[in-house]
Amino acid sequence: MITASAPGKLYITGEYAVLETGHPAIIVALDQYITVSLTKQDHRGSITSSYSNFLPIPWTRKDGKVFVDERENPFNYVITAIQMTEKYVESLGKELSFYHLDIQSDLMKKDGRKYGLGSSGAVTVATVKALLKFYGVPLQPLSIYKLCVLTHLEIGSNGSFGDIAASTFGGWIAYSKFDQQWLEKQAKTHSIQELVAMDWKDLRIESLPAPKELELFIGWTGDPASTTSLVDQMNQDNEKHRAFHRYFLQNAKTIVEKTIHDFKTQQTKEILEDIAQYRQLLKELAQQANICIETPTLTEFCTIVETFGASGKSSGAGGGDCGIAFLPKSVEKEALIKILQENEIEYLDFHVHGEEK
Repeated sequence: MITASAPGKLYITGEYAVLETGHPAIIVALDQYITVSLTKQDHRGSITSSYSNFLPIPWTRKDGKVFVDERENPFNYVITAIQMTEKYVESLGKELSFYHLDIQSDLMKKDGRKYGLGSSGAVTVATVKALLKFYGVPLQPLSIYKLCVLTHLEIGSNGSFGDIAASTFGGWIAYSKFDQQWLEKQAKTHSIQELVAMDWKDLRIESLPAPKELELFIGWTGDPASTTSLVDQMNQDNEKHRAFHRYFLQNAKTIVEKTIHDFKTQQTKEILEDIAQYRQLLKELAQQANICIETPTLTEFCTIVETFGASGKSSGAGGGDCGIAFLPKSVEKEALIKILQENEIEYLDFHVHGEEK
């Protein structure tokens, strides 16, 4: 049996702006994982997961393509990842096989509610890694990232693919999206093997050091949020608010590039100020675009952590899910956790992927 895992992620800063080419974000991978286990089968494949109550979903091949009866398929990202990865390994001269995939996730509560840690990205990364292992293809993080991005583009994703970068590379990263129009043009004239091998225009994935004097603190609102719908709404409103959008992108890039510099130079006070600045910029964006990024519960989270000397904000698209804060390591967390619980905000005792606890 082959197993492969991919961590979940949280956006620290740069949300919404990172959807545009060349605009950076800071993202962190967490020690909560999706794990894919793969077992060779003879005549047809199957998939089981907590997402399907562990009932086996059969798959086979028709005309050389992976086929699942859509009436039984809750695994769009997994199936498309299989198709994309097998297309790649077949181009390397590998013979295809059947197998059973079992998917286990730490990225949601037992009641099925997701934490908002990027499960679609993580399950894609874990699936691609497991398949490359199975077919004996060396695991190169950048190649894994590219195959996962091609998978999400095939599905019609409207995201930045930063979750895929975090799940692939782990730890703290600075990330800027590639030029999607350039890639789509290249895809028309190049094979998948060539696409994976080439440098992608404007792509930036850079590891960052952790802030030594600050601790990442996560509060979960318990309210699910839809990144896809929020991004769709934002894209619609961009047409109406072009001047503000330019203002937002310019200021976002300035703040995030400064935050990246402050991470590298371990400027504790400045990092706290940077987070507060980006939170304010997101508030302006929400008002202009008429969307809810910072819910009342997330506002309460930020207000509470500030009384403990921390700087907090929403994470990702907002609208629910998690708030993040940087907390001075000298602070006793127990009192903070107690106050949050009294306000029905759950402290998530998660840690950064790859860091010692």
